[in-house]
Amino acid sequence: MRRFNNLIVNEWLKLSKKRTFFVPYLLIILLSLLIGYIVHSVSSDMFGSAYEFSSMMLLSQGIGQVITILAIIGTAGIVSKEYSQGTIKFLLIRARSRTAILASKYAVVLIYAFTVAIVGMLAVFVSGALWFGLSGGEAGIREMLTSLMYNSVSTVVYVTLAFMIGILTTSTGVTIGVTMFMLMIDKLIISREFYKYVLFPNLNLSAYEGGGAPIPGMTLTFSIIMLVLYTVVFLLIGFSVFRRRDVA
Repeated sequence: MRRFNNLIVNEWLKLSKKRTFFVPYLLIILLSLLIGYIVHSVSSDMFGSAYEFSSMMLLSQGIGQVITILAIIGTAGIVSKEYSQGTIKFLLIRARSRTAILASKYAVVLIYAFTVAIVGMLAVFVSGALWFGLSGGEAGIREMLTSLMYNSVSTVVYVTLAFMIGILTTSTGVTIGVTMFMLMIDKLIISREFYKYVLFPNLNLSAYEGGGAPIPGMTLTFSIIMLVLYTVVFLLIGFSVFRRRDVA
């Protein structure tokens, strides 16, 4: 376990030494403050408190989607750049197995996505506190954390998808392009029985608030099971290809 932790630390250091590492964190802070200012300028009574503002903004229909995009862009090249820069051979001559090396990269992807989400939540809350105050409204910290959890589930699935595409294509540009395209069309709802088994309608868990559902007949448990299955399939494909690929 200690060796695996060292691999994670090594991958995190490689990621954090990039000149663009802090850009997503800065962007999400500035964007949160700007949106709070714009919303307050247009309609100062739209939200009753920072908790209400944060609960709405952290969903995938608000800044939550920006958090997902930044997490995808920040980690899309974690595998593909090893191939494009020719460092994959040096990485694989280590004593650790390919599975352990790839698992450490996936762990760093999740850690990075988590830190972006936390910074995003704090930035949105501070912005809400500045423009709408801390008292009033019907939402509280529970609603804010629930919105963060809903969006985090979607973010984890998308970064796992990007992780798999990066392994299959070994191209950072293609990885970002394909994942962004899927992110753009995931709001598409098709009223057909088979569509509930597609990934996209199951990503919006907030649709179940108040007894609703993305498509009639779907349930929260069904969507969670589908998301777990898709995530496992993405990982199995990625790890299987990475272990068998010839890099000589």
